[in-house]
Amino acid sequence: MRQRAARDQKRLDSGAVSSPKDLENLQREIASLAKRQGDLEDVVLEVMERRESAQERVAELTERVGSVQGKIDDATARRDAAVEEIDGEVASVTKEREVIAGSVPDALLGLYDKLRAQQGGIGAAKLYARSCQGCRQELAITELNEIRSAAPDTVVRCENCRRILVRTSESGL
Repeated sequence: MRQRAARDQKRLDSGAVSSPKDLENLQREIASLAKRQGDLEDVVLEVMERRESAQERVAELTERVGSVQGKIDDATARRDAAVEEIDGEVASVTKEREVIAGSVPDALLGLYDKLRAQQGGIGAAKLYARSCQGCRQELAITELNEIRSAAPDTVVRCENCRRILVRTSESGL
């Protein structure tokens, strides 16, 4: 467009065009080309501004992605450390359970394992202040009297949840 406008201007300035009608048409074409060139330059400027804005936004989002990725990496590292710690505790507790289970009679251990499977992992509960800590129900007076009169090595169970009750000095008997 610039070349065409320069060529037309050169023709106009050279005096090669002698017809007034051709001169007028040439001047209109030069003006039209200048207007179109101005419009196109405005469009180019607008596109450049939008591009600059988009590049700034990309830089901002890239920075945010980096920040979020850092937080994700930190959380992943903490999660992995916690899983490792939990796995260590599971191994330790499993060993302790094996040692303790060796000293418990097979019939009682079988009952405990059966109740544990039925009760969501808890087969025995502490009797605390006349309440079963498995189902959180306070035991009736008759049940407490039966437990009180039972021998210390007798296996007693909660009438509500059927878990084995572990008697302690805090049982309220």
